[in-house]
Amino acid sequence: MQLTKALSLLTCALLSSATVPTKTVKRADSSQFVTTQGSKFFVNGSEFPMIGTNAYWLQALNEEQDIINTFSNISALGIKVVRAWAFNDVTEIPETGTWFQLIANGTTSVNTGANGLQKLDMIIKHAESFGIYVLLTLTNNWAPLATDNLTESIDGLKSSVQSRAVVDTFNASRPRNFLSNDYGGMDVYVRQFGLQNHDEFYTNQTVLNAFMNYTTQIVTRYVDSPAVLAWELANDARCNSSVAASATCTPQTVTQWHSTVAQHIKALDPNHLISSGTQGFLCMGCPKLFPRQTSPAQPSARAVVGRRSVAKPLTRERIIQERNEQWKKTRALLPKSEQDKGEGIRVRGRWVSTPTKRQSDSQGVGSAFDGSQGVDSEDILGIPQIGFGSFQLFPDQNSYGPDDPSLSAFNNTLQTGINWITTHGQLAQQFDKPVSLLGFGLVTEANAPDFVPFNSTVAPFASDTTSTVSKASSTSSSASANSTQTFGVTDSEQATAYSTWLNTGISSGVSGLLQYQWSQGNLTAQANTTISPNDDTTGESSNDDTTGESPNDGYSIQGVGEDTVQSILQNAVQSVSST
Repeated sequence: MQLTKALSLLTCALLSSATVPTKTVKRADSSQFVTTQGSKFFVNGSEFPMIGTNAYWLQALNEEQDIINTFSNISALGIKVVRAWAFNDVTEIPETGTWFQLIANGTTSVNTGANGLQKLDMIIKHAESFGIYVLLTLTNNWAPLATDNLTESIDGLKSSVQSRAVVDTFNASRPRNFLSNDYGGMDVYVRQFGLQNHDEFYTNQTVLNAFMNYTTQIVTRYVDSPAVLAWELANDARCNSSVAASATCTPQTVTQWHSTVAQHIKALDPNHLISSGTQGFLCMGCPKLFPRQTSPAQPSARAVVGRRSVAKPLTRERIIQERNEQWKKTRALLPKSEQDKGEGIRVRGRWVSTPTKRQSDSQGVGSAFDGSQGVDSEDILGIPQIGFGSFQLFPDQNSYGPDDPSLSAFNNTLQTGINWITTHGQLAQQFDKPVSLLGFGLVTEANAPDFVPFNSTVAPFASDTTSTVSKASSTSSSASANSTQTFGVTDSEQATAYSTWLNTGISSGVSGLLQYQWSQGNLTAQANTTISPNDDTTGESSNDDTTGESPNDGYSIQGVGEDTVQSILQNAVQSVSST
């Protein structure tokens, strides 16, 4: 208890030191579209701080009333921003359900019918009626198939992931569009145009033309709608996916693609902002295609009372120095007996994630900063047509820095999130552009059986894979122990993290904070659709034959913690509204 209390005080001190200075700005234009001025969003002449949520599955709802009810519940909390998929790529026309684009054998065809883009029309129409702004994502980095050569399979679970019998059994239990990575995306283009590497989506001109053709049809369809907040070019773009990258892919490859597509969209639509949608990974040593433009020094050097100095540019040396200073402080809070042992507290076992997650070490900046993820979000933020930057926070799946040896597993997760959010708040200040956290989430123990990583089609902790996991893990003592550990945080820990991260974002100058993901019950259920009746295999539909619940990929708030998370979001809305 003493350590936890001390850590809370330390966290407050760290947040205080990271506070972004208040700027004096001109009065914003009274545009009905969301605009930016400096690092803030504006709409109708007033500042527009964004607290929001994700609902990638909105287009998959079976009835218009379900869309209305979902927006009604979201709006009731004061939430004004929803992030949703504006793509749904298929390789053959499905018998039921929604689809937007057929991509097959090097050709594409857009579905403008009732089960196509008219569903998206419905979303935009009702969002506007509730005063909600929709952030529309145009494609996804992740579109895994069971037959892919997974490049980032889970340690200790590789054998089960590669066991086709298990994969096929589990996939058969989920309807299409249930997972966020089951709406198509970059790798559908790669496969259907006969290519081999994930990054050919960025560089192959034929594929680029096909994607920009789809983008043109979506963007021009809603060019005059103020309910569209912005165009997000891609969710979590990077060099690699479940389809491997070529040896020639670099962060500059991804940056150049963002620039090309952003210019294309801006030429079509001068009304709406454009964002990247990346995870926020950086590259300290990478050459920049769009380096930050430094402002000339002001003639007066007189300090302004109550304002703090501008954050220094991110460098490898600064990151390591600040980390070491932070670790020294947390170590000093340990009991003397723990300090003498030279090791920190270890409370609850954690899932050993992908090789990518374990690349970082205390000697270097870690994989979130060294460019190994194949994306440089700082360089992308410098693109003139990019209106605001983005980052995400999913500690269950990604590493954002090495663990502090003096902290417990959960406190490391909490502190890593604080640091990641603060870093991006400082980038917003340096580039004088808004930066938004477009998705954050933690899997709870109750949700662990439903959890499917974004780069996978398999739920590693689902009950129907338990026996296989045990067999696959028997060859490694660490993996064996891992398979029996409880995965996920408690509901209370999730609430603590969400509240802390939201408050950190608000105080650090992050202008948009979107929780992942919203849950909606009492939806119209239809057989063989995303919302199906009596779906016992997922546990996500009610016993009533006519109603169901929204999909759960492990991050749904449906259940015991739902009221708590909604209350946290509502409090955040009230907090930013009162400032």
